[in-house]
Formats: sequence, C-alpha cells, structure tokens
Amino acid sequence: MPKMGRSTRKIRILVAKPGLDGHDRGVLVLARAFRDAGMEVIYIGLLPSPEEVAQMAVDEDVDVVALSLLNGAHMTAFPKVKKRLDALGGKRIAVVGGGIIPDEDKPKLMKLGITGLFGPGSSLQEIVEHVRGRVERERRRD
Repeated sequence: MPKMGRSTRKIRILVAKPGLDGHDRGVLVLARAFRDAGMEVIYIGLLPSPEEVAQMAVDEDVDVVALSLLNGAHMTAFPKVKKRLDALGGKRIAVVGGGIIPDEDKPKLMKLGITGLFGPGSSLQEIVEHVRGRVERERRRD
C-alpha cells in the first residue's frame, strides 16, 4: 500500500494541558470533537511539561498541537512549547491554544505563532475549523 504524503493524510493532532492544570473535562471534549471530525488524536494526559509536549509532537509527527490551560500559566507554558518545538525542528507544526486567556495576552501569543486562543463558550465547530485552516495553510507552505 502506498504511503500517504503529509498533504493527503488525516490531520494528526496532539492535545495537551502542559504544566500544573488538572482540569481535564474541556480538553477531553476537545479531543473527542477532533476525533469525530476525522482527525487522528493523541492525548498526552495531564501535567506534561512543555518540553514533553514538544518532544512528543515531533516524535509523533503531528500537524498541530492543541494546548489548553485554565490556570493562568498560558504566557509561560504556551511559549515554552512553541520555543521547544522550533528547537526540535518542529517549526512547521501549528500551535493553537485555548483556556482562560485575557484579551491583553492574545496579541503576544499570536505574535509567537500561537493562534485560536479560544475561551469558554467557544463552539467546537469553530475550533475544529480553525485547526483545519491552520493545517491547510502549513501544508501549502511545505
């Protein structure tokens, strides 16, 4: 059977809650929504370090990392994941985020290439479509 190229395979997404955030209900709902949308979902579980998230993303050859935090550590954990991804050769991996993120922090994260930044009440459809759009743009760049 021929091997599928990156541009034709299912979207592979790593869902993670880096750092000290034990609230997993929302991230589990997201993982199911991504799976139901036809994506291959890898859930790293609770409390991985940003370094572990980045390493797993590269090891698993994912297209996108979806980060979720509710504890206010997004300005520390999200940039650490992105920086480590870049250092490991994962610059083409899209990073999207969500959780409790104040509006004043969003431009800073977006400048780093972390998009989405969805908060409570965001529709699952909107999040899924954002992920698809990011992956499509990254795949066109390849």
